[in-house]
Amino acid sequence: MPNKRKRLVGRVVSDKMDKTVVVAIDISRPHPIYKKVVRSTKKVYAHDDTNEIPIGTMVRVVESRPMSKLKRWVVEEVIRETGNMVVEPVAMEAQDEPEIEAVMQAAAAPEAEPVEVEVEAVPQDVAPEAEPVEAEVEAVSQDDAPEADAEDESDEEDGES
Repeated sequence: MPNKRKRLVGRVVSDKMDKTVVVAIDISRPHPIYKKVVRSTKKVYAHDDTNEIPIGTMVRVVESRPMSKLKRWVVEEVIRETGNMVVEPVAMEAQDEPEIEAVMQAAAAPEAEPVEVEVEAVPQDVAPEAEPVEAEVEAVSQDDAPEADAEDESDEEDGES
């Protein structure tokens, strides 16, 4: 009959201590009232006799007697070792090889010479002229000027009497 100790699965987040690893245990559970999934993380200190478990490894820890002030868990099993692994290249099919070689040759080739592009000048009859707009502005300002002078003269006369 197996023992009744708690067993949790987590990810190693630190291995800097001697014979100790820090394991982060992710807990997902629905909120009792709002029914939204609430995620939380619990960190535990676990004993590692071999001192060879790298960061990122998925491990199963089991509760044990207290080994120090904070360490109450022991690494029972390495589930998946993902820390410090070299990823192997994906095997390519025979039909993909010519395309890959063409891309590699294009990348290795010296830079292409710049291409000259001829730009045509815009005809002036298409471009709008700004002179009529300026003439209208001058005409408006000249028309307003005599009226303003007449108002200033009437204000001066009122102020003298």
